[in-house]
Amino acid sequence: MRRHRRYAAVLAIATVLVAGCGRDTDGGQDEARSVAAGKAKGEITVWAMGTEGEKLSDFAKAFTAENPDAKVTVTAVPWDAAHQKIASAIAAKQTPDVSMLGTTWMGEFAKTGALDPTPTDLIRKDDFFPGAWATGVVGGTAYAVPWYVETRLIFYRKDLAQAAGITSPPKTWEELTAMARALKEKAGAESGLYLQPGGTGSWQSFLPFAWSNGAELTKDNKFTLDSAQMSEALQYYGSFFKEKLSTTTDLGVQGSLEQSFVTGKTGAFISGPWHIGLLSEQGGAGFTEKFGVVRMPTRKSSTSFIGGSNLAVFKDGHNRDGAWKFIEWLSRPEVQVRWYRTVTSLPAVQKSWDDPSLAGDPFLSEFGEQLKSAKAPPPITTWEQVASAVDAEIERVAKAGADSAAATKAMQERASSIGTGT
Repeated sequence: MRRHRRYAAVLAIATVLVAGCGRDTDGGQDEARSVAAGKAKGEITVWAMGTEGEKLSDFAKAFTAENPDAKVTVTAVPWDAAHQKIASAIAAKQTPDVSMLGTTWMGEFAKTGALDPTPTDLIRKDDFFPGAWATGVVGGTAYAVPWYVETRLIFYRKDLAQAAGITSPPKTWEELTAMARALKEKAGAESGLYLQPGGTGSWQSFLPFAWSNGAELTKDNKFTLDSAQMSEALQYYGSFFKEKLSTTTDLGVQGSLEQSFVTGKTGAFISGPWHIGLLSEQGGAGFTEKFGVVRMPTRKSSTSFIGGSNLAVFKDGHNRDGAWKFIEWLSRPEVQVRWYRTVTSLPAVQKSWDDPSLAGDPFLSEFGEQLKSAKAPPPITTWEQVASAVDAEIERVAKAGADSAAATKAMQERASSIGTGT
């Protein structure tokens, strides 16, 4: 699955680099300051990654047209170098004014004391999807603004489901299992529902089931990975491998997931909005009519993973007011829609989804509905290390048939030994 891998980072680097920078490193203790009235002025330096880094400079010309005394200077940074570059800049106190931050980096970088709290007089929390806003909150203080988002749905072959006697998409765990079984036994799919069988990032496929079952990852700053809800969800996840409804081969790593879906070897899988274009391209003319998307099935709730990227302002930047005014502009609903049309990144601002280009699209509208209840892991400094432990236990259950209760107990023990970093 394409995008979740680009957010994975080597975590240990920043901890060493920022430890001696002489800041208050408690995180979550700052108070937001107001932003001066009037138009933005001066140079605003921005670091952006991926396609966003390539396109933002031209896109920002509309901002400088509204703010003629301001200049936006964008530096494109490769995702695989971004984490270390930001950490080094914080340690040297040579940060830009604004930078994109992967959502799983927030706890780590907020703890350094380098991030400027979000000014609530300029940026309104209620404008954003709740799960997206929560990714920028550390210790009760918002340190970033969601820029774009993504979540996960179930992609399924409508034509094969119909041939297998499935007349409506699954809404519950039981119905999802029934569809997977029908796709395998009646429609000839090798995997009725492909689930990632462990490995890097498999927690992003598993946690929606845990959250939908009422599980929490932490409580009172302590891990709760060995709850009955978590164990039951992992047992359910493992049942697809036990019943041979999903292959234990990681199709994402092999790069064969899309082709397997196009040929019908895979009847359904979980992924994000980028797969709409990938499947349409690889499936050829008319294939878009053969597949659909459906929200995660309900147990106690229908909850999926939320990812994306945030925008943060640094205390060591030289143009705080201009930086926040630029972020406020990027957060306007109409600007978010224009940005979506430029790079196809889904808007984090809820009102943007009223635009016909999103609300009228049968695929994207489902993602918009799922975003209303999507969740992210806690913004703690150690999440990537904990996630690795979760990935390892998912793999033991999927590939070796390990007991789910024993696996969640092992997750809890490993996570507790790592700690939350606070």
